[in-house]
Formats: sequence, structure tokens, C-alpha cells
Amino acid sequence: MLTLDHLDKVYRTGTFGTSDLHAVRQVSLDVQRGEVVSLIGESGSGKSTIGKLVLHLLDSSGGTITFDGQDVTKLSFRARRDYYRKVQGVFQDPFSSFNPIYKVDRTFETLRRSYFPKVSSGEWRTRLEDALAAVTLEPDDILGKFPHQLSGGQLQRLLIARALLLDIELLVADEIISMLDASTRIDVLNLLGELKARGLGILFVTHDLSLGNYVSDRVVILYKGRVVERGVTNAVFDDPLHPYTRDLLASVPHLDRTWDEVEAEEADRTRLLAGRCLYHEAITAQGRALGEEAEAADGVPDGVGLVEYTPGHFVGCFRKAAEEPCPAGP
Repeated sequence: MLTLDHLDKVYRTGTFGTSDLHAVRQVSLDVQRGEVVSLIGESGSGKSTIGKLVLHLLDSSGGTITFDGQDVTKLSFRARRDYYRKVQGVFQDPFSSFNPIYKVDRTFETLRRSYFPKVSSGEWRTRLEDALAAVTLEPDDILGKFPHQLSGGQLQRLLIARALLLDIELLVADEIISMLDASTRIDVLNLLGELKARGLGILFVTHDLSLGNYVSDRVVILYKGRVVERGVTNAVFDDPLHPYTRDLLASVPHLDRTWDEVEAEEADRTRLLAGRCLYHEAITAQGRALGEEAEAADGVPDGVGLVEYTPGHFVGCFRKAAEEPCPAGP
């Protein structure tokens, strides 16, 4: 349904715009219907930028974003309006998505005027109540109130209800539970699971590994704008291959093991992979098999590609940043 192919985003920085900041480097991934794909990484990894590129809130610097077979990187204003019928986003801070001087009803009326001007008031009320019911909200508890009279969890579910009124196919969920308390988080996560069961594709942006593990079918690990590892959630979390993924997982407390056991396990894995790079080993082996080792190496000069090391489990070069050398050597 959604495919990102070698997506780039470069910002001009410096006093006179003479420097480049590569926020996203050659990112490739896909999201299918009825699937949750998590973008996981620390602050500054580029995950929110990717979400904004998919939502056309930012223009890309290279690569393509394909939705239902159509390249959407250069949509006209009219075509973008149609695109938003199928693709919507929900963001980290639900309070910033509402104008505090208006009641929350206004966000639904704006949607109605823009997309459903011919729908009668009675029919619209029915649609609205169905959308609210889908996110476990009661109309009498929500409608007619100002944003400050509602909780963060209620506002976040309101935004999801607004998206559902458009019969969307893809939801970009950018850190949507990071500002919610623990009791509300599980409700929103379970709601995402219900939406997935209805056939909705979800791009879930998070820095929290436990959340990615809970909701995701597949995960994409980002570091400094590039994908370092991706694959089926269990495959990546049970056998992390890239040093950055291992660092992330090693920093998470384990209730069933002591820190000494976790550190010993990671030390064993580090010894096995010391001085190696599974990415370059794989492309070198492929080149030898084809008798085209030089061509295989030249095809990925920056090491930003991925190889399928095990079925459904992809890993990139073991260096952690573009300016760092590969630990396996030149």
C-alpha cells in the first residue's frame, strides 16, 4: 500500500545555508494493509521527519513515496486534498491540534465542510457518533466542550475519530501515547490493534522499544537518518544484528533477567561480531557468487543499503554514522 524507496531529506543549515543536514538518508520501507510498522529510534534519528514526508507536511529531497501505486512526492494542491482522504496523521501533543478558543466540535464541522458538504445534518450526526463509538467515546461526554475540559487521551482518540470519518487507509501515528498516562496508553494501543484488524495500515513512530514490540508486525530501526535494521518484530528483537539495535535493547530493563545476565549475553554477541560487518560480508559473498564483486561493492558506496541476512530480517552496514568507518575495515 505504502512504499518508500530511497527517500532523502536534506536541510540547508548555517548562516548562509552553506551546510547540509541529512535528516533522512536513502530510507526504504513499506506498509501493507492491516499491518503496523514501527519506526524506532532515538531523538534526531529522522523518524518524525519520515512521518511528515509521508503526510506531505515536508517536501522530500530525493527518492519516492508510492501510495497505491502512485508516486505522491509531487502532488498538486487538489491531488493532495484527495490524498488526505486516505492518509491521515495523529501527533504527539493532542492539545496543539485543537484551537483552545473553540469547542472540539469545530474540528468535525471543518471536516464536513471540506469533504462532505452535501451530507445532511442528521446523517452527519450518525456518522460522527459511529466514529466516536469506534474510539470508545460517548458523544454526550465530548461534544460541546472545549479542549481544556478533556483529557489528553480523550483528545487523542478524538483525532483518530476525525481520521476515521474520512474512511482512511493509512494512519501515521507519531508518538501518540508519549504524553498520556499509563492507564490511558493501553486503551490507545488496543484501539490501534482494533483498527489494524479492520484493515487499516499504521505507521507507528516511537522511541519506546516496548511499545514497538507490543503493537508491531514489523519494526524499522533508524539511526542518524538511515535504516540500520528492519524485519519481523520477533526476529529483530530476539536476534538483533546491528550494534545500534543491540545497544537499544541492552538498555531496556528485563524483568525476567538480571543486569549481569543481560550484559553477559550482549558481551557474547559482541565477541562473535567483533571486527565483522554482516552487511559487507553478505554483499561480498553475493558478488563472488556472481563473479561481480567489484560491481556489487560499487553499487552501495555509502553502505546505506540493506541485505536480507536471514529470511525477513534485513541489516545494514555496522558503522553507526556516515562519517564513521565500517568496523570490518575498508
